[in-house]
Amino acid sequence: MELYHGNIVYSGSREDLVQFPDSYIAVQDGIVEGIYPKLPEKFAGIPVTDYADDVIIPAFSDLHVHAPQYPQRGTAMDALLHDWLHSYTFPLESRYADLEYARTVYDAFVEDMILHGTMHAVVFGTIHREASGYLIERMEKAGLRALVGKVNMDMDSPEYLCETVEESLRETEAFLEQYMSNRTAKPILTPRFAPTCSRELLKGLGKIGRKYQVGVQTHLVESLWEAQESVRLYPDCGSDTGIYEQAGLLGNGPVIGAHFIFPREDDIRLMKKYGGYAVQCPDSTMNIIAGIMRTGTLSDEGVKIGLGSDLAGGSLFGIYTQAARSVQLSKLKEFYEPDNNRAISFAQAFWMATRHGGALFGNVGSLEKGYAFDALVISKIADPFHELSPAEIVERFCYLGETRHIKARYLAGKKL
Repeated sequence: MELYHGNIVYSGSREDLVQFPDSYIAVQDGIVEGIYPKLPEKFAGIPVTDYADDVIIPAFSDLHVHAPQYPQRGTAMDALLHDWLHSYTFPLESRYADLEYARTVYDAFVEDMILHGTMHAVVFGTIHREASGYLIERMEKAGLRALVGKVNMDMDSPEYLCETVEESLRETEAFLEQYMSNRTAKPILTPRFAPTCSRELLKGLGKIGRKYQVGVQTHLVESLWEAQESVRLYPDCGSDTGIYEQAGLLGNGPVIGAHFIFPREDDIRLMKKYGGYAVQCPDSTMNIIAGIMRTGTLSDEGVKIGLGSDLAGGSLFGIYTQAARSVQLSKLKEFYEPDNNRAISFAQAFWMATRHGGALFGNVGSLEKGYAFDALVISKIADPFHELSPAEIVERFCYLGETRHIKARYLAGKKL
């Protein structure tokens, strides 16, 4: 049994931040046993790790991040999406044919993810199976809960990143067979997005998905161009999401659709039908200028929404910053497009960043009894001359915080 003392905050519901000031949290074998305002007699004699006035919160979940783009973060941010991809991102991703380069980058990526308090993630690799294999192995070794994909693309892309259908399906199945038995970092199918995948490739991936009962991540209606181009290429499918349903890729496991900025009614219907997550990536939205998700309205309509850093379209790695920016963008959306748009509260943004996004990985993202003790200790961000509640300290951290304010990091009860 491990005991910790401090101010404890987590999401109780979409609009409710639960606070336990000056309380104790008991952890047994990496799982929260309970929270106590006063230490019960049954714990007498057990040492307490005292974090005093610091705040203990759940670790964060990043539902959309491109690990191979890590070296590109914070550069070429003046480019729009098409030029950004073709002039910078695609040439960088071609370098992952070199396994030694991949190892160097992915080691740094995983370390930085942990530094920023992200313990759960849905991750894009590249088309290269060996490099993507090292990425999933590295995350498994670290104990991070993750879904990691070898990317598929066979058209409308640079020749050096295009696979044949046969090669893409063969390498993908080999990737799944090698890593399906992993304990924490699991494989997921990863067609980049519909305009880069032929019908034959998507149908082949659908067969693999049904065979292995493995989910899918992709980009969904990220831009007006993508939404229109997908329907032009697949006119019989009716919507971007419908392409994946027709290919048999939905219903085999988790469904994660990054961005989801310009959905049709059919896209919304299908995401709800399959319990898919639409992932808002606020920092990326501002850098690439794709559009602003209707976060509040979609959530009200029953669409599951998580947050993603979308490194390196997003230049900030911390999901705590994405929670703050999600609130900011929702206010902009409501102000300039008041019809059918609702701004969200900070409590809802934090819920998406922790409990709601974490549900994709099991019992993580909360500090309730029965949840994994994946936690962060937030320190030295309050002012000595102005008292803040624990919940206000968490909000300030999401708006102003840096990695230096994360005093301690716990993963499955183990201090990192």
